[in-house]
Amino acid sequence: MSPVAFQTYHTRKAHSASKMEHRAFIALGSNLGDRVAMIEKACNEMDMSGVIRVLRTSSLWETKAMYVLDQDKFVNGVCEIETSLSPIGLLDQIQSIENRMGRVKVMDKGPRNIDLDILLYDEQTFSNDRLQIPHPLMLEREFVLRPLSEIIPKSSLPPNITLPPGSFQYHLSNLQPLEDPISPLTPLAPSLPPITAHHSSRDTRVMSILNLTPDSFSDGGQNYGVDESALANTIKSHVSAGATILDLGGQSTRPGAAQVSSSEELSRVLPAIKLVRSIPEAKGVAISVDTYRAQVAEEAIKAGADIVNDVSSGLMDTNMLSTVARLGCTICLMHMRGTPETMNKLASYPDGVVETVGRELLERVQAAESAGIRRWRIILDPGIGFAKKQEHNLELLRRLGELRQFSGLHGLPWLVGTSRKAFVGRITGVKEAKERTWGTAAAVTAAIQGGADIIRVHDVEEMGQVAKMADAVWRV
Repeated sequence: MSPVAFQTYHTRKAHSASKMEHRAFIALGSNLGDRVAMIEKACNEMDMSGVIRVLRTSSLWETKAMYVLDQDKFVNGVCEIETSLSPIGLLDQIQSIENRMGRVKVMDKGPRNIDLDILLYDEQTFSNDRLQIPHPLMLEREFVLRPLSEIIPKSSLPPNITLPPGSFQYHLSNLQPLEDPISPLTPLAPSLPPITAHHSSRDTRVMSILNLTPDSFSDGGQNYGVDESALANTIKSHVSAGATILDLGGQSTRPGAAQVSSSEELSRVLPAIKLVRSIPEAKGVAISVDTYRAQVAEEAIKAGADIVNDVSSGLMDTNMLSTVARLGCTICLMHMRGTPETMNKLASYPDGVVETVGRELLERVQAAESAGIRRWRIILDPGIGFAKKQEHNLELLRRLGELRQFSGLHGLPWLVGTSRKAFVGRITGVKEAKERTWGTAAAVTAAIQGGADIIRVHDVEEMGQVAKMADAVWRV
């Protein structure tokens, strides 16, 4: 959403908030063109209408066509909305959005760039020649039930209807399993295919660490103040070694690191983004900016970055989540407590580290959704080494598969960063961070076995090989 559109939407929202009396759920679908972009545009159009407000979205799930089989795969999801419109008024509004977006109906259930259907409206039933609520086919469609079960798993259809009773989660569990299970999609960058967190055969993505600071714990100063040619060679080496995401950081988050100003952080990050975008060999990579500051995130995305990697999940800058929502980019929400200066004093988990990290990350996901970030734009990170003791780090690696299934987090992709961290050094007895390659390799393998979608590493070539081998073993 452009800044003007975002401002217009919030102005309209302020005027119409008191009129938003009805709650509805709308199915989102596309199988032509840039499918995710089409769905995002439709959601933005609803938000800007002044009579519809998108409250939450499900993940986006890629599915084979059900009825007319000779067509491309669909991307499907569901959004929860508030509206001031009647059912027919809402139908008119979403059909107007479809028309403005250029939808042409070639055949019933055939290809379309955007498809918006009203599934539920309050607790009402409604039927005429144009509209039936609840949607009559919803209980036979996994691509409807699965996203609904993300948002309202325990809810059920209104009473006194002919469709079978039971929660949406119940109906989902009773569907015949598909030969090709559907998977959520998480877009990273226009140049990269999205993450498919439910595909067991997916490749693990390698995110390379490119610290632009003088004081990072492992490689501080290696890329700080070097000439452009030297930095370009480093970038090329990371890409040739298999990195598909470059994580650029201009502020160290090691324990006790001095905090620099936003302007200093930007002076380190922006030239590097410009440089990456000028290198032909890096044309196909995504750029992530490792920052907890909204101003830095905004300037970095405008300069060509694709992802915001926030170690605080929006807690250290209250403007971060709303800024990311306005920018429409993907964000990684990491679990941390306090700040880099205070986090080591907050490593207490009397309810269990997996349960607590899951609960606290769910709170950040809900905060992100409330700020307007679409669920399909969220990546999670358990925060290995951040407000964690050695036993916590090890338990999170052992039980990452359980954390991925935590209620409310199911379907979201995970990034795990263990590279050269202190707990690896303590266990292996290797004091020098740069020499912790073997210990890191074992931790990376554990993360991939647990279901990590992205590994964040310093030693790109070595960990790229580790990931390929671990994928061959575990991703089958």
